[in-house]
Amino acid sequence: MKTVRNFLIVIVLLGGLLSVNAQKVVKVYPKHGLVVTKIHKPTVVLHKGSSFHYADGVWYKTRGKKYVVCAAPKGVAIKRLPKGYRVVRYKGRKLYKYKGVWYKKNKKAFVVVTV
Repeated sequence: MKTVRNFLIVIVLLGGLLSVNAQKVVKVYPKHGLVVTKIHKPTVVLHKGSSFHYADGVWYKTRGKKYVVCAAPKGVAIKRLPKGYRVVRYKGRKLYKYKGVWYKKNKKAFVVVTV
């Protein structure tokens, strides 16, 4: 009887662990002004005379040898979106959303828009 009870407890605990791992992950844009020292595989994008670094859906401006998280510059274009973006219909338009940044698709690129 005691082994059956222990077995049931183990099953319940494993079920709880599996359900925690099955929860949906929400990708959130980091707070503007956050300073980081490294970015994994950034793309440098020139827009209206300024250079921005873009990596995994987050936009950065350089400050010396560091990078500062900034808002996505309106009108800037990128070739592809990171995995995990959502397609959203907004006022009859097909838009794309990733980490709180909205994009519309042109012929060859995705352009940051304000919604």
